[in-house]
Amino acid sequence: MTKTNISRRVTATILSMSLLTVMAGAAIAPALGIIKAHFSEAPAILVQFIVSMPALLIIVTNLFFLPLSRVLRTRAIATTGLLLYVVAGAGCFFMDDIHLLLAMRALLGVSVGLIMPLSTGLLAYYFPPEQQARLMGLSAAMNQIGGVVATLLAGMLATIEWNYAFFVYLLGLIALVMVWLWLPNEQLGSANKRGVPFHPRQLLKFHPSVIGMLLLMMIFFIFPTNFAIVASQQQGLSTGLITVIMVGLDVVAFFVGLGFGSLMNRFRQSVKYFAPLLLLLGYVSYLVPTVAMAVLGSAFIGMATGVGVPYLNTIASIKGGKNSATTVMPLLSAALYLGQFVSPLIVMPLSKAIFGVDDIVAPYKVGIALCLVFLLQVYSTRNFQSLPPIRK
Repeated sequence: MTKTNISRRVTATILSMSLLTVMAGAAIAPALGIIKAHFSEAPAILVQFIVSMPALLIIVTNLFFLPLSRVLRTRAIATTGLLLYVVAGAGCFFMDDIHLLLAMRALLGVSVGLIMPLSTGLLAYYFPPEQQARLMGLSAAMNQIGGVVATLLAGMLATIEWNYAFFVYLLGLIALVMVWLWLPNEQLGSANKRGVPFHPRQLLKFHPSVIGMLLLMMIFFIFPTNFAIVASQQQGLSTGLITVIMVGLDVVAFFVGLGFGSLMNRFRQSVKYFAPLLLLLGYVSYLVPTVAMAVLGSAFIGMATGVGVPYLNTIASIKGGKNSATTVMPLLSAALYLGQFVSPLIVMPLSKAIFGVDDIVAPYKVGIALCLVFLLQVYSTRNFQSLPPIRK
């Protein structure tokens, strides 16, 4: 077996884990209405937790990833995470009690908390800096296409019965086999002397990327939590057309991720501004109540996530070096899911307090303000650092 073949198989194995991480919550979103109808006697907040519960446990698990990596090797961590992913994800099929269902969703969050840092950190561990922009772009692209496939597949399965949607998590078996066959068995934590979770010095060192990821996800998640409501009431779009636009956003992000390496190489000093500016254009577009502007705004937001996530991962991995999987990547993963979780908790109260309860596009206006904050954060923390050339 040649070195090139080993590299390709390792890359494919790591990217296979990237396909799964976004599915923790997004995969079940199309079936949430049917699930809510099935658990009609349960409080509405418990039904909403079916989507948000994994995010909380992902954050907690990420913060303890470093001590765990000092005990277990990469293949053991990945195997444990993927086995738990399949069992907890697909196991929801058998749960007819919402409390047991939420317990399984919590375990699913633990599994993604184990997988997520490996899906990006191992790229920094195995590959030199000049390859990382391209690979982080591929990782983000796989994440997006995983969301598209999982959303469509879960929606189809849910038409059979509400609990069939959870079979989408059996896709984890593919990555599990690849890990068994090809993932090298490294001891990542041994290279890092700090054996405590969430060391303050790590946050201080990587705060531009961590805060950037938090802001990126807070702003982005204004879209999935509000678009369907606004588009149906303001533009009168059907559920089918809304779904097409939302899936189209992931497709746009996928293609931008594929080309991120070339993008990073061409716009080395200005690419840091792309994500906040594209998000700003997206939410400004939504203020114009036409179908064309709704589509254009969604395309802008798709491009923003397609460039923003791999950019932050790339900069952090270059700065973190081979220790990225146990230092900055768990922090970025925690920031990503924390941003998703707190977005509605922050945006909705601000929207009502500033613009009133009758302004349907108020969340988009708050999003515009947060984009300006994001731009300021980028300007104040991203100096014109020297980056290695990007290998195409």
